[in-house]
Amino acid sequence: MLLTFLGGAGTVTGSKTLVEPELPGGAPNGSRILIDCGMFQGPRDVRRLNWEPFSLDPATIDAMVLTHAHLDHCGYLPALVRDGFTGPVYCSPNTAALAPIILRDSARLQEEDTAWARKKGFSRHADPEPLYDSEDAERAIELLTPIEFGQTFEPVPDLQVRLDVGGHILGSSVVTVHETSRGRTVVFSGDLGRGNHPLLAPPSPPCEADAIVLESTYGDRAHGEIDSELDEMAAVITRTLKRGGTVVIPAFAVDRTEVLLRALRALQDQQRIPVAPIHVDSPMALAALRVYLAAIRDGDPEITSAVRAEGEDAIDMPNLHEATTPQQSMALDSSGARIIVSASGMATGGRVTHHLKAFLPDRDNCVLLVGFQAVGTPGRMLLDGAHEIKIHGQYIPVHAEIAEIEAFSVHADADELLAWLSSCRPLPSQVFLNHGEPDSSEALAERIRSELDLAVDVPEMGERVRV
Repeated sequence: MLLTFLGGAGTVTGSKTLVEPELPGGAPNGSRILIDCGMFQGPRDVRRLNWEPFSLDPATIDAMVLTHAHLDHCGYLPALVRDGFTGPVYCSPNTAALAPIILRDSARLQEEDTAWARKKGFSRHADPEPLYDSEDAERAIELLTPIEFGQTFEPVPDLQVRLDVGGHILGSSVVTVHETSRGRTVVFSGDLGRGNHPLLAPPSPPCEADAIVLESTYGDRAHGEIDSELDEMAAVITRTLKRGGTVVIPAFAVDRTEVLLRALRALQDQQRIPVAPIHVDSPMALAALRVYLAAIRDGDPEITSAVRAEGEDAIDMPNLHEATTPQQSMALDSSGARIIVSASGMATGGRVTHHLKAFLPDRDNCVLLVGFQAVGTPGRMLLDGAHEIKIHGQYIPVHAEIAEIEAFSVHADADELLAWLSSCRPLPSQVFLNHGEPDSSEALAERIRSELDLAVDVPEMGERVRV
């Protein structure tokens, strides 16, 4: 079969891979499926790719398979639907529950940001438009088609597909694609989870495969020890609260917020941080929280047995407050000892940007970064020591303490990626690395070559390969 890398190549975001089965002579048989349909995020030159004409007619794509509900894997779907895609979008049941939350929020934020840009006049365009609107998002949501883990289905003739647990976020999948006529099999890792996720079961190992398309987000590094990272987190929060400051935590609305709440609950119960108001200020995060609570309550097998036994208290607590309205969100922008968890995780948009404007100029406050920060995002700029960052067309001075905790990453690190790959028996004859910045992908490629003696390719954008 043929694979064409239309996103997530040379960058962490925008994941899209076209899969085409072949005729006996080697030409495509006319069927097409797309694995993921993510939005590009990060620097302007990367974000601009969202506005480029799609490299093929969306109407010619027969079906789509989503590995999970994060924006960089599903967020471009409404644009593709607007431009003519009408096929089914296969995904796990929990992805089908979470993706609508992500897509509706994305459309709403784009509409709001466009209206704000028009009002304030800071757009480069005379008449700015959103990438897509809420109507496009609703049409995309109607195409979501839930498939249970372990069930084989045939999205197009000659291709059989199976979803297995990915362990990255609730609903995330490892996708196996089998070309029946030639007996070729490709496994897509999606975003691969870790074996020690606080809430979720570990990722399923890859089955026998001819090729594996493997993410490489953390391909050049290893995560720190969780216990020491939690000690550092407790110290950062404690000193900020004791000086009367606010801790602002930009967090991905899906999964990262739930993992954070579990950690904050444990640190409070162990008296390692003061008990202070904890505010979740993101409509999307609150909606996703309800999906996670339902999964815990219903005993979903994606949830670890320990968390199922603990019940909803695992991520709930008496001092948790929900900011559901804009007025409640704005009321948080006054000084005080509190913790605010708000999206987006890289501070590229959402309510957290308003909190950063309010709290970055004050040395009593702290911004705690707990997830991957792509190059060019405000989160990465803060991490790299920026003295000011631009938010809503205005430069904001950075005087607050900036801290980073990597314990909450739910991406497998280099060692974990290598261990997952090496668990495939027999080893695949081809490995393709995507979803990583160049240095990260190349570092992982070198390790795979030297330690597993496998052929590894780091595809460029638009590159087409044969399995």
